[in-house]
Amino acid sequence: MRQLGTNIITPEQADADIKYMKAAVAQAKKAYKLNEVPIGCVIVHEGRIIGRGYNRRNTDKTALGHAEITAIKKACKIIGDWRLEECTIYITLEPCQMCAGAIVQSRIPRVVIGSMNPKAGCAGSILNILEMPQFNHVCSVTRGVLGDVCSRMLSDFFRELRNSKK
Repeated sequence: MRQLGTNIITPEQADADIKYMKAAVAQAKKAYKLNEVPIGCVIVHEGRIIGRGYNRRNTDKTALGHAEITAIKKACKIIGDWRLEECTIYITLEPCQMCAGAIVQSRIPRVVIGSMNPKAGCAGSILNILEMPQFNHVCSVTRGVLGDVCSRMLSDFFRELRNSKK
């Protein structure tokens, strides 16, 4: 076993985390192709992906077009309930306050994050909504899974965006 973030992770769980984070990265690449900030997310229940999402704020012209919100909506539809109590959510970038709140509200017990977001993250960077004992639900959080891959994709996107504006 190894410790990652605040959790002790078995080798089998570490392998599963990498597998599902790769699926979240594939979602982020869809956002990248749309010239959206490349953030992707998948939700897993009993070893099966039941919700996928990627950033579509500009494409759909809505502040709610975040990867996590889309994936949560899809997963709730599959489960048939708003509670996702036996699921794990994999996100390429630390969630914002809205998405962290939605994760807590949907009762997702485990959150796996690729890259941290020091400017807007609410899973430990600015706030830690996911692990606040004052709420009726507290998530277990694993940080840094494929963090280099997730960070590089974001850096590449923003570098290309800056260059295109010159």
